[in-house]
Amino acid sequence: MGDNIYNMGLDRNPANFTQLSPLSFLSRAADVFPLRKSVIYDDRSFTWTQTLDRCSRLASALKGAGIGQGCTVSTLLPNVPAMYEAHFGVPAAGAVLNTINTRIDAGSLAFILEHSETKLVLVDPELVALLSDALDLLEAPHPIIVNVADAASVQSAALGDLEYEDFLATAQPLSEWPLPENEWDAIALGYTSGTTGDPKGVVTHHRGAFLNAISNTLISNVPPNAVYLWTLPMFHCNGWCFPWTLAMVGGTNICLRRVDGSKIVDLMLKHGVTNYCGAPVVHSLIAEAAESTGIRFQPRVAAWIAGAAPSKKVFMRLEERGVDLFHAYGLTETYALATICTKQPEWLELNEDERATLNNRQGVRPPTLQDAMVLDPVTMQPVPWDGITIGEVMFRGNTIMKGYLKNPSATEEAFQGGWFHSGDLGVQDAQGYILIKDRSKDIIISGGENISSIEVEEALMAHAEIRLAAVVAMPDEKWGEVPAAFVELQPHSRLDEAEIIRHCMARLAKYKVPKKVVLGPISVTPTGKIQKYALRTSVA
Repeated sequence: MGDNIYNMGLDRNPANFTQLSPLSFLSRAADVFPLRKSVIYDDRSFTWTQTLDRCSRLASALKGAGIGQGCTVSTLLPNVPAMYEAHFGVPAAGAVLNTINTRIDAGSLAFILEHSETKLVLVDPELVALLSDALDLLEAPHPIIVNVADAASVQSAALGDLEYEDFLATAQPLSEWPLPENEWDAIALGYTSGTTGDPKGVVTHHRGAFLNAISNTLISNVPPNAVYLWTLPMFHCNGWCFPWTLAMVGGTNICLRRVDGSKIVDLMLKHGVTNYCGAPVVHSLIAEAAESTGIRFQPRVAAWIAGAAPSKKVFMRLEERGVDLFHAYGLTETYALATICTKQPEWLELNEDERATLNNRQGVRPPTLQDAMVLDPVTMQPVPWDGITIGEVMFRGNTIMKGYLKNPSATEEAFQGGWFHSGDLGVQDAQGYILIKDRSKDIIISGGENISSIEVEEALMAHAEIRLAAVVAMPDEKWGEVPAAFVELQPHSRLDEAEIIRHCMARLAKYKVPKKVVLGPISVTPTGKIQKYALRTSVA
């Protein structure tokens, strides 16, 4: 058999192949929608032309500070314009963006800064004290600090004299808006809680970010002139790739510093918001605020809900108020959204309770992900689509992480058998829709943020009078899930719940502190293992 004629003289070249990157969305937005509002924050606003200029200056300023390929730039910022600009300016410099949870504690922050070898930090005034405490714990050289001043901040603290607007003003825009040398190059780093002590650094690439940003428009209702309200923290999985999606469609970003139900509803009405995302707690706040004023959004708003499984009541309350919820599921390792509960036309014929039951499933894979399936982790074969047989939820495709930073063993384990192992247990029903049943990694998802049960257990066990501790997820109407602690005391100890909570408050971020403490003996198996499923049942 002769050579394949389609491989002869038909090679890639600059005319027929470029690297995929969401950076290309920004330059297009500035060309196609130059005067359209790109970002609105309180009384400030920018056009897409201005946002491209600011991101270009940020990239240039970073390069001038010696930051480029392979360097890490970290952020400690709420949803302000600088946070949005970092999603383009940092990778345009060739660096990797590490968006850090603003609710973190100083010890964890110090670990992340050191592990990621952060060269520069963009910090909000309200988080300067936290950063200062973390820097005191660092053994590595301190990063450059750029202060992002904000009139809406309740504090005006700063570390050093370098201010963000001055940092941009002193730089010239790049001569040409870049693409990465290779679409496999890292674009972002995100730390995720695990069942072992320190968080793992998830590395994602330009190709995956490009595809997932496109996927956001394909799987649900994002119009070409979208007005997107930032109720979801941009630090959370890069805002589920929506910073890049909004540039792709030339939409408008409404930045929101703090989540407040009444303010959210006011902004939705003022700006004609078409879309937003959030954990169950955010949607509950919006429902409460809309109900208290009798507001029904018209035209209807499309929103995404993910994190801990929401209650059916949330779907029904928001549907009544003009919000169509799309239930999604994913992990930092999957660029956030890896499944979506795709709505079927025939569901409209069902009553609201039946629709809510169907919408409460995690769903099916998006078009840009090759596979999302529930497999038997031993045989690696699909489980029956019967809605009963439990297996592990696994994924493969272009929107899966590169791997864990400086952790080849964890990367190898996560990719065993050619699939990404989520560690979550679920079923698939007759329609192929996935429903999560449990989390084998014992991660608690509270307000959309991951909490390692082991981290909380370690904090509890640091008390000399605690003999044994186990922490599980407890359902919560507001946060979705919160930590519940089961504590077995040493003989003759008189510790009470209040003292235990105070002990945890001194060692953990506030949202990680147990909301319920159950005192008493903890039963274990003959091999010394705690049966956490039984504990979860007792607080369900």
